[in-house]
Amino acid sequence: MMVTTMSSQRRAMPARVRGALTHLRDRDTRDALRSALTAARANRRRPVAAAPFRCPCCSGDTFETIRVLWPELIEAWNVGPAEVDYINRGQGLTCATCGSRLRSMALAHAVMAKLNLGLPFSALSLRHPLLRILEVNRAGELTQFLRAFSGHVLAEYPAVDMMRLPYDDQSFDVVLHSDTLEHVPDPRRAMCECLRVTRPHGFVAFTTPIIHGRLTRSRLGLPDSFHGYEGAVEPDLRVETEFGADLWAEVLAAGAASCEFVSLEFPAGVAVVAEATSAR
Repeated sequence: MMVTTMSSQRRAMPARVRGALTHLRDRDTRDALRSALTAARANRRRPVAAAPFRCPCCSGDTFETIRVLWPELIEAWNVGPAEVDYINRGQGLTCATCGSRLRSMALAHAVMAKLNLGLPFSALSLRHPLLRILEVNRAGELTQFLRAFSGHVLAEYPAVDMMRLPYDDQSFDVVLHSDTLEHVPDPRRAMCECLRVTRPHGFVAFTTPIIHGRLTRSRLGLPDSFHGYEGAVEPDLRVETEFGADLWAEVLAAGAASCEFVSLEFPAGVAVVAEATSAR
């Protein structure tokens, strides 16, 4: 294991809106409605002092923040005040220029560090236009930049199951996902699939909520817990695994040649990079 260091989601929604979201079956419509609600709520965000970095996605230097955790999720997750603070920061610190949250910024920073490029993520397609990139579900706010690649594929649940990716072996140079692995019933199988479709010495980069002070636990047998927004009940938002400091072991057990934790800001902004092995 290697460690590299560099120094909106949703709050409670009105009950009537929450109910409408629960019964929507069209994912695009549901996402569009949530985006509209987020935009309408923008004036409730608090400007914050400049972060100790520029946005790795666009080089912006103005940020806003919003608290995203709610009491029921805090109780289900069994996290303390310090953990609540860094989870809120990772999910709620937002670049005012491009809209990327800290978790997306951390993922972008990890990709650029792996490629040894000192550029904003928005310029990646200019330097590596031929990269074949698989995005498993929307990788936070990075989709807007990934669309510039002709070799970009967006695979979204339920049309594509992360545990059974419908792609040939070694089809992609890079596989990205953000805050998805914790919702998959078998995260090791999902990681195996991501590594399978990655070319030798390519890499999988992702974020997932990590409670750094404890070990990973499955929520099998525990009451249902959902991420996303207060009152969420959609199956794809149900939490299957709560990852801890031993996440590296899960990645290596899935067959990765190496596992690197890349920190834009510890502990709130950490991404994981798993390199695919050449012997497969």
